[in-house]
Amino acid sequence: MATAKEITAKENVYKNIRNALIDKMDNPFYGVDQDASVYNLLKESNDVTFAQEFTKVSGKFVYCESVDDLGKKLKYICFENKLQNIFCFEDDLKQLLDEYEIAVCDDKTKILEVNTSISYCECLVARLGSVVVSSKQISGRRLIALPETHIIVALTWQLVEDLKDALAFLKEKYQKKLPSSITFITGPSRTADIEKTLVLGAHGPKELFVFLVEANDK
Repeated sequence: MATAKEITAKENVYKNIRNALIDKMDNPFYGVDQDASVYNLLKESNDVTFAQEFTKVSGKFVYCESVDDLGKKLKYICFENKLQNIFCFEDDLKQLLDEYEIAVCDDKTKILEVNTSISYCECLVARLGSVVVSSKQISGRRLIALPETHIIVALTWQLVEDLKDALAFLKEKYQKKLPSSITFITGPSRTADIEKTLVLGAHGPKELFVFLVEANDK
């Protein structure tokens, strides 16, 4: 139970807030542009900046000149890294993987057996090196959390510069029906809570690939 002293202190705080709302002060920083970006302009293009920032956080970036190039590089990465139990729910990606003889599964009853997942994303944030995914995607929430390796396929028109641009991108796409869950992924899952030792894959994939495909048209 709160003491009289604690109540008095709380009342004083509320009183100060009320007074501040009633007797508003002039802005002491007159002339400051409140809408100006706090960041410096990017020195490189969005794709180059994303690749730099994404690899800084242990992400693996692969540039593809075309869809055909994507298929070839996906096949090489899957073979080279011995990726197995690959799950994919997007029909066009499954068709591409089938064309390049990459075995995939889309049986949701076997989702707990997933080792690798391949999916699209909503967009990429260049300045942060972050991947944006949402619950409205076909892959849902499970394929970004369960596998040891997650492969993201993105197109160059999905690149945005900053966080605010990513939110504007989603608002334009979904209008008034935003996804119930929007996730920003910056590199593989990690934690240093265990004896201050960095551990990858603590609560999600320990390997994260982004394949960026050249495609300027939506």
